[in-house]
Amino acid sequence: MSVDIVTFGCRLNSYESEVMKREAEAAGLSDAILINTCAVTAEAVRQARQSIRKARRANPDARIIVTGCAAQTEAETFAGMVEVDLVLGNSEKLERASYGRVAQFGIEESEKVRVNDIMSVRETASHLIDGLEGRARAFVQVQNGCDHRCTFCIIPFGRGNSRSVPMGAVVDQIARLVDNGHREIVLTGVDITSYGGDLPGTPTLGNLSQKILKHVPGLDRLRLSSIDSIEADPALMELIAHEPRLMPHLHLSLQSGDDMILKRMKRRHLRADTIRFCQEVRAARPDVVFGADIIAGFPTETEEMFENTLAIVDECGLTHLHVFPFSARRGTPAARMPQLERAIVKARAARLRRKGEAALAAHLQDEVGKTREILVERDGLGRSAQFTQVEFRQADVPDAHAGDLVTLRISGHTGRHLLATPLDTQAA
Repeated sequence: MSVDIVTFGCRLNSYESEVMKREAEAAGLSDAILINTCAVTAEAVRQARQSIRKARRANPDARIIVTGCAAQTEAETFAGMVEVDLVLGNSEKLERASYGRVAQFGIEESEKVRVNDIMSVRETASHLIDGLEGRARAFVQVQNGCDHRCTFCIIPFGRGNSRSVPMGAVVDQIARLVDNGHREIVLTGVDITSYGGDLPGTPTLGNLSQKILKHVPGLDRLRLSSIDSIEADPALMELIAHEPRLMPHLHLSLQSGDDMILKRMKRRHLRADTIRFCQEVRAARPDVVFGADIIAGFPTETEEMFENTLAIVDECGLTHLHVFPFSARRGTPAARMPQLERAIVKARAARLRRKGEAALAAHLQDEVGKTREILVERDGLGRSAQFTQVEFRQADVPDAHAGDLVTLRISGHTGRHLLATPLDTQAA
């Protein structure tokens, strides 16, 4: 066994796992399992601990190294597990030297925890990778950390303050990925709409996107991972309206549809701001599809407040919902607020998921009969520009392979994803 990785959480973690694997192998590390954890919810931490125990049972002689946001914020928790050999912080996990020391000298019990103060990190390096293994699209980290302190969120303490990769480094990396055959690039980070505030001249996410599309003309698709709509800058809005290579899918960090809950979350937008943003974007780009992160059962949330969140799904025309039952994270202000009964939290999350399923079904039905360009992810499966999953019979499109762009007609749906067939001769 060389180096295996188990990844939890966000797209940024997936990207960083590729960097970790590359750096660990280059340092000569072998017979090791890297667990890249997530700290967003208590459930994510529980799953990571479960995965560690499972990995040890299956690989009794491997070295198990735990890292990621949960390792950064709860280092002693993981260090106390007998299955764990080493705990690395979020900064240390990307450094080849961290793995070189293990490969050369092994792991001393006295150095089981190597986690520095993440708030002391001032830069985000541009880690160049040739794309994620087994994926049609490539993710490029443009930003890390967060300067905001939402009352429910532990992530700033796992990622540190916001810091951006210089535009030139981002453009160079994307140009290399495109030269290596990638058709779609996803810009990712912890809070990418805060991009550039720490750089000379304070460029914005819109400025960065403009530079990418101008200087990498061979890039077919540019996609944004998740945005805070209140921070969308004029340059970004201009691209949304007029640049077809910027994909018509925006995933919003919404969290709630009720103004009082948004204030108690210490968010920077109100429900009217989100509704107005969605209306403006849809008017400029009618084919846009919105996704959103929403928390159900935040402390003090009444039934009326929750109904406002349900209503905003329709008012904004949301399609792809990521629903999180509220999970109190130790050390956050929200953990000290009056908590709802878990049964209420779970019930509201279930209602919100059902709302999301209905919204997705309506979107899928609306797509039937349309012609869409599909990025093939693997045989018989791809995604449209709106990031909707599309199935097709590989026998109908035998030359379509992972990474190819193919134009298909949407013929139906399953309630969860689209079904597509080749264009008929007459339509072509």
